[in-house]
Amino acid sequence: MTMDHNSVRPWRQVERRKSRKIWVGDVAVGGDAPITVQSMTNTLTTDVQATINQIRELEVAGADIVRVSCPDEESSAALKQIIPEVTVPIIADIHFHYKRGIEAAKNGAACLRINPGNIGSADRVREVIKAAKDNNCSIRIGVNAGSLEKDLLEKYGEPCPEAMVESAQRHIQILEDHDFFNFKIACKGSDVFLAVAAYQQLAEICDYPLHVGITEAGSLRSGTIKSAIGMGNLLWAGIGDTIRVSLSADPVEEIKAGFDILKSLGLRHRGVNIVSCPSCARQQFQVIDTVQRLEERIEHITTPMTVSIIGCVVNGPGEALMTDIGLTGGGQGNHQIYVGGDKAHRFHQGDQDIVDHIVEMIEEKAEQIKAEEAKLAG
Repeated sequence: MTMDHNSVRPWRQVERRKSRKIWVGDVAVGGDAPITVQSMTNTLTTDVQATINQIRELEVAGADIVRVSCPDEESSAALKQIIPEVTVPIIADIHFHYKRGIEAAKNGAACLRINPGNIGSADRVREVIKAAKDNNCSIRIGVNAGSLEKDLLEKYGEPCPEAMVESAQRHIQILEDHDFFNFKIACKGSDVFLAVAAYQQLAEICDYPLHVGITEAGSLRSGTIKSAIGMGNLLWAGIGDTIRVSLSADPVEEIKAGFDILKSLGLRHRGVNIVSCPSCARQQFQVIDTVQRLEERIEHITTPMTVSIIGCVVNGPGEALMTDIGLTGGGQGNHQIYVGGDKAHRFHQGDQDIVDHIVEMIEEKAEQIKAEEAKLAG
């Protein structure tokens, strides 16, 4: 089996905030459920096949939940064709038009992303909540610093954590007044400090599951860094039950970044975690090229394990002690391979491509882990 370092190092464990559990389709959110990773399609929802194809790509990447925008009647109607063709629960993204929420719930959405305060009169809110109840559909309250209520902006002067939390409380009260409790809450902002403070305050006043994210974080690189800082702080403090990394990039990249953030905190384990050095004049093989090629070759591996790729003996043996498979560069193209922290064999550069060799070991290890898990389960 893979090395479970958290079990022997309790100081690496995150103590999660205790939240109530809800269901988004057949996926649990909150309580003792794993933190889920989600993204959102950027295709036209009315382009049914393109939307299905993108959702399937997200499924392969590991998405637990996918959100789809329903800005018009044609889009909410398209859900009837989309949902039967995918396996992950679909959240319908609804703004202002209460009928879209009712239609989406009837057409198979597992969750509605709404702000109860901006979909109209009390009667309209009541109709949407009834549709959610009748169709076993959860709700996600989506507070955003960029779209706060006018009176809250006048009261506080600008978007601030207190305004965001007060907005969330209003929406919570609306749902609770209608005897509806199957919901989660987001309190997002593009400013890291603002979003983190809002989530910290919200976590103190309720036990509903929290959807955590830094909204409109930016491009692939800068947005991932910003999200890792903001979401990482919250997750490290135990705050967060489901996450989305909002990037101006292929939605698949959001799923990859989300899992990488969770893996770095030991909160989810999916695929291979590569520990590698930045390389220097001591390297005995081309570390950067090796790691880049290795990452591309093992994208299909979902079995959790850790692999170290270190260019020389300064840190290589020590890192190998803590990984499932390790490669340490040695002199004259004679490198050391480790398995489970122990020396396994030497690899002579030139006998075989180094990436091919490590990929073979990873695939073999993945099959071994699967076999052991099946034996334990059976």
